[in-house]
Amino acid sequence: MSRFVFLKAVLGPLMRLMFRPRVEGAERIPGSGPVILAGNHLTFIDSVILPLVCDRQVFFIGKDEYVTGKGLKGRLMAWFFTGVGMIPVDRDGGHGGVAALMTGRRVLEEGKIFGIYPEGTRSPDGRLYRGRTGIARLTLMTGAPVVPFAMIGTDRLQPGGKGLPRPGRVAVRFGEPLEFARYEGMDRDRYVLRAVTDEVMSEVMRLSGQEYVDIYATKAKAAETKAAA
Repeated sequence: MSRFVFLKAVLGPLMRLMFRPRVEGAERIPGSGPVILAGNHLTFIDSVILPLVCDRQVFFIGKDEYVTGKGLKGRLMAWFFTGVGMIPVDRDGGHGGVAALMTGRRVLEEGKIFGIYPEGTRSPDGRLYRGRTGIARLTLMTGAPVVPFAMIGTDRLQPGGKGLPRPGRVAVRFGEPLEFARYEGMDRDRYVLRAVTDEVMSEVMRLSGQEYVDIYATKAKAAETKAAA
């Protein structure tokens, strides 16, 4: 039994009791082959709930600090996060973006599911921000379909992404798979990359009902920090 199956069997019922996820459209996720799950990112527990509601294991990028902690707590965190499918990457380094992209490509070329938040970071205010084009490069390089999804209500249970979440109901909506074969061989065309990314984000917005902001979330956070200083 893999760690993922074990964790899902042991923690799944507890998580379902705590968050009572209402899932719509999970049958739209292909049962085999490479798939990209692309959605909004409201709070930390998004990455706990998403694997819970999918039949197939979802692999995703996470901060390497989650698996480098010391002592018993650090070892338990590393065991848990890698067990549920997190692949640690130093995203703060100069080559963090490239490492994340190549990791996603490897996962997809192995015929697995790769989960990604195109915004690149958690939303600072519950709105949906401009997507980064890594999602477009992944689908064009690998040919994997993109299944958009929306997390709804997770930010109410864990505001700011910190502290322990409180019990409550959340929803996860999956859209129809998006195919971009018409852009084959154009993964270096920045206009194509932006068009593909915007199409994915448009579907995420439709599923989530969020207000869309056409700037990067990192810039919004930086402006907020500067204003508060």
